Amino acid sequence: MAVPEALTAIPGVRTAAQLREPDAGPGELLTVLPELAGLLPGGGLRRGSTIAVRGGTSLVLALLAAATRTGSWAAVTGLPQLGLAAAAELGVDLERLALVPEPGAELVAVVSALVDGFDVVVLGPARVQPQVARRLAGRVRNRGTVLLTAGSWPGADLELRVSGRRWHGLTQDGHGHLRARKVVATSRGRGAAARPSSVGLLLPGPEGAVAGADVPGRRLVEVAG
Repeated sequence: MAVPEALTAIPGVRTAAQLREPDAGPGELLTVLPELAGLLPGGGLRRGSTIAVRGGTSLVLALLAAATRTGSWAAVTGLPQLGLAAAAELGVDLERLALVPEPGAELVAVVSALVDGFDVVVLGPARVQPQVARRLAGRVRNRGTVLLTAGSWPGADLELRVSGRRWHGLTQDGHGHLRARKVVATSRGRGAAARPSSVGLLLPGPEGAVAGADVPGRRLVEVAG
């Protein structure tokens, strides 16, 4: 049995298209946290799009937070070291998150099956030939899913990049605990996203979730990489 058929044969499992409201078209936006809305055209995750996120798995997880908490289903594959506690702190609803840690040699088949069944699919770092990427991107558009890749992706509609990492929490004399990481997230893509857009974030913030970067007080400590 083909992988998509095997998944949809499980009682209670339906495809993303079946779960979607009848009037929801491929241009529908999935909600993101307010702090991230400025990075995305229209302020949300556009169904049918492929988004490459470079430099931070935390940003990938943060993009899932509002969507899963407002009824969308997400799947993650190719990230065997993913920390569920960190995902929960960033706001991800774990009850709406499926994990396929090691897709193995069937990467394309696994991703295709997940695209058929979930609203958002996250793919860990993977080397994909441009022609394979185009085929998967076409499937993403056809199914109205969002594909988030942790790393570069040939022909991605949008690329998000995390840079400028600095930790926050130490006092001037170097005492205390690292409580938050300040980063700069930049987006650039095609069409409406052709002009780069950047926002400052605390990722994670003092309580583990995403926060705005304007936190007064303690010294910022830069961390290499």
